[in-house]
Amino acid sequence: MTPTIRIQSAPFDPAHEAALIEEGRRDIGAIVSFTGLCRDEDGALSALELEHYPGMAEAEIARVAEEALARWPLCGLTVIHRHGRILPGEKIVLVVTAARHRGEAFAAAEFLMDYLKTRAPFWKKEHRADGDVGDWVEAKAKDDAAAERWSK
Repeated sequence: MTPTIRIQSAPFDPAHEAALIEEGRRDIGAIVSFTGLCRDEDGALSALELEHYPGMAEAEIARVAEEALARWPLCGLTVIHRHGRILPGEKIVLVVTAARHRGEAFAAAEFLMDYLKTRAPFWKKEHRADGDVGDWVEAKAKDDAAAERWSK
């Protein structure tokens, strides 16, 4: 099974991406999808700017997708991550996993999101509603702790 990995500036349709995995399949018992959205941070954020290293980001996400495939018997896997200027309410990231059983699909999706949140080569800069350009967003300790459990 070859995972689908895309990094793009254009919006994506989560339902369409899940349907692509499911189409014509009778061996799938569960599809889990996670869609991450840009929050407005209680009105303080006007946009989030995401940067990445083209080529490197795709290769690194593909490496972790292969790790997920080695850990769980997945029937399908899609990871889409946007870059560029993302407005509050817009979709940033999508992970879709398909497996024979729900536990495998849930675990793989959570594993992939923990990786994307902590170690994927993306950088986020806040653009504030008051016109100021904010700081680069730092990783959160709770996200690191969540990701750490997969290394055990």
